[in-house]
Amino acid sequence: MAELTLDSLRRGAQAFMEDVSREYYRAHAGLEATARLQPIYDRHRAVLGRAALELSLDAFRTSAEGSDERRSARALLEWLAESQAGRVTAALEEREIAWESSASVALDDGRAVPYAGVAIAIANAVDRRERLALDAARARLVERELAPVRRERLQRERDFIESLDLADGYVAAFEAMSGIALGPLVAACRAFLAETEGMWADVLPAFARPVLAGAPVAQLTRADALALFRGRDYDRFFPGAAMERAVRRQAAEMGLDPDAAGRVIYDLGERPGKRARAFCAPVRVPEEVYLVLRPHGGQADYSTLLHELGHALHYANMRPDLPFEFRWVGDNSVTEGYAMLFDHRMQDCGWLLRYTGLAKADADGFLRHAAFEELHFLRRYCAKLVYEAELYGGSAPWDALPELYVETLSAATTFRYQRADAFVDVDPRFYAARYLRAWQLQALLAETLTERFDEDWWRNPRAGPWLVEQLFAEGQRELGDELAKRVSGQALSFAPLVRAIEGALG
Repeated sequence: MAELTLDSLRRGAQAFMEDVSREYYRAHAGLEATARLQPIYDRHRAVLGRAALELSLDAFRTSAEGSDERRSARALLEWLAESQAGRVTAALEEREIAWESSASVALDDGRAVPYAGVAIAIANAVDRRERLALDAARARLVERELAPVRRERLQRERDFIESLDLADGYVAAFEAMSGIALGPLVAACRAFLAETEGMWADVLPAFARPVLAGAPVAQLTRADALALFRGRDYDRFFPGAAMERAVRRQAAEMGLDPDAAGRVIYDLGERPGKRARAFCAPVRVPEEVYLVLRPHGGQADYSTLLHELGHALHYANMRPDLPFEFRWVGDNSVTEGYAMLFDHRMQDCGWLLRYTGLAKADADGFLRHAAFEELHFLRRYCAKLVYEAELYGGSAPWDALPELYVETLSAATTFRYQRADAFVDVDPRFYAARYLRAWQLQALLAETLTERFDEDWWRNPRAGPWLVEQLFAEGQRELGDELAKRVSGQALSFAPLVRAIEGALG
């Protein structure tokens, strides 16, 4: 075999990512019963071995801090560690994907609901007893069949990363490879939870009343949260038939091609086996990007489509001459930030009045509901990161984690969580940190766009080309905090988010 170089590693890495990404897309979109990952890992084993890891590690150690060489080496190192961990856990992931597409939730009355659609069924259940019964049956199934697989997968991944001796433990290895200082972010999450505790306690009872059916606030569950944030009362303003047309119109008005000259492919219909959670699948970057959504109904679908469109337009407008690592990997806080920049138009009164059926008389109520939802999800993700720092940090025994999960997430949100989800409600490799940084980043990007192109920048035909040239085209060459400083001159923080929520809630 020819000697491995950084250039040959990049070529091999891109071939692997194209194969594995297409496999994930087809499985999660319900086009295949499962993902056949192990043959792909075997086929590309030449770029997934220890030699490749040592090559990228040497490049990382010998490059200058702040240079593109350091950015490149860090991204390659992180990708290799994650990919090699993925090879170790591939069989478990195949089992999980196959299970999720075929499993059924059995209810006490003899009915069966496909697991892939149970979250949609819970969110759409008007009767609270039905909602709780669905979630209880789901939790029993998850605890029995899915949670053990997810726990083993997380354990194997943590053990493998620690075996590479990149740093002292999993958390330190993540920080070294990602460039994200996790400790300060966890501290900021704890501070955010403390700062917004009073606000949350003040607004929750009134907002939760429609789903409580006379029960006290203390009895709220995560199933109630799914129904509450489904926002059924606003369905008439967000018809499914008009959704894609409205979002495409807005993109075009700001000077963006919503199809990116055919590079973005929309997959928005119902299909058995299609996962409930929407996703963007970059199969070839920037040439072939899939936007996949399984409809839930109402405003949630609009928000989700906008979010995934932000991802899709980012991937489809990257410079094709960028090296593999700046197109495919890097700090996903960046692509998540662009996705949130788009989905936060659902908190913009002018945008809503122009592109949806929302009437002026109903706008204030909807915007307050959106701010309440924003506060909830920020508190939820802050709690998730606090919990996952314990999960990956190793200070808490694995058997103690379910109780810690319930305590941490329930305390932050008031909605009671299920022990069964302690290993299922975990996005691997601290992805909650990427989401939280993305929330912070989108707030600064929105402020910058407003300064440059006015408050209705989302329909300014000069704004889209600026986004492409200054942001999307650069892929993920920069870390989220570096991008924030370049574009806005400010550091990432929760402060602008708190101000916006306080202003919307009045």
